[in-house]
Amino acid sequence: MSIRLSLAVETGGFSVPETGRIAVFNPSSGLDLSDLPKERVLIVQPFAPDHEIFAAAGYTCSPDLPGDERFAAAVVFLPRAKALARSLIADATAVCDGPVLIDGNKTDGIDSILKALKSRATLSSAISKAHGKAFWFEAASADLADWWAGPQQITGGFTTAPGVFSADDIDPASALLAAALPEKLGRNVVDLGGGWGYLSAEILKRENVQSLHLVEADHIALSCARQNISDDRVQFHWADARGWKAPDRVDCVVSNPPFHTGRAAEPSLGQAFITAASGMLAPAGSLWLVANRHLPYETTLAEQFAAVEEVAGDNRFKVLHASRPRRHRR
Repeated sequence: MSIRLSLAVETGGFSVPETGRIAVFNPSSGLDLSDLPKERVLIVQPFAPDHEIFAAAGYTCSPDLPGDERFAAAVVFLPRAKALARSLIADATAVCDGPVLIDGNKTDGIDSILKALKSRATLSSAISKAHGKAFWFEAASADLADWWAGPQQITGGFTTAPGVFSADDIDPASALLAAALPEKLGRNVVDLGGGWGYLSAEILKRENVQSLHLVEADHIALSCARQNISDDRVQFHWADARGWKAPDRVDCVVSNPPFHTGRAAEPSLGQAFITAASGMLAPAGSLWLVANRHLPYETTLAEQFAAVEEVAGDNRFKVLHASRPRRHRR
């Protein structure tokens, strides 16, 4: 529930315009937005699982900001990544003709954003509640064009964007996994949770690969992957990897699965990736996976596959190879 948004509206300080659309940036699926008129709200959410939940609830949703549309008000829920947070606030301010409300937890940097904006806009008093703050300002009072952060190029000429996983350099765990992959992976391969495309680029260097499905929940990362990989063998899928279904059985799944949605580790995410991989593989198929050394994936792998072995690793990461899936679901 969005307690701070409710208080801002109820106190009358944040005045919801009577007409015009309201852009809501980056809301998580657990937030209650009932204080805003649903029929006039546009949810801007690039993360597929949250996007799907809001769409199913009847909201108009988009993975990115529409072209030239203007909005009567905007609400920004802060992401953890500082550069992305500033960029979203800059986007909201640029397209809004009325108030812009910023809401965030202390752990997501709301205090630093509040401090930085004090010299850039005329701010309301902050509402402090539930380990976070909310405040607002009139879009016309702020020029935040220098806060906008676009794509960047990193090692290897890859394009990334603020907020995507491993935006500043190639992820060392992914590099370890890529180095461990055999020369032959099979004809049909899935990169499950493929991010901006590093592992897919490495997979395409292997012999006999005829098709590759890159599955990624973050629309921003997927857009980067489209720029990084130009190969007719690749199909790009914006989807939650845990529920995505391959069109046919595949020979191999390669994955560096996420293991947290907030600050705390959630091994169940990676375990769900393992289960999903088992379900899409052919009987003789295999999974190549990298994980932080402390994550307890071996039990799930043993439940889902007949053979499991650690094939590479260091003190931080382990590369696991699992073959012959036990369960086959369609």
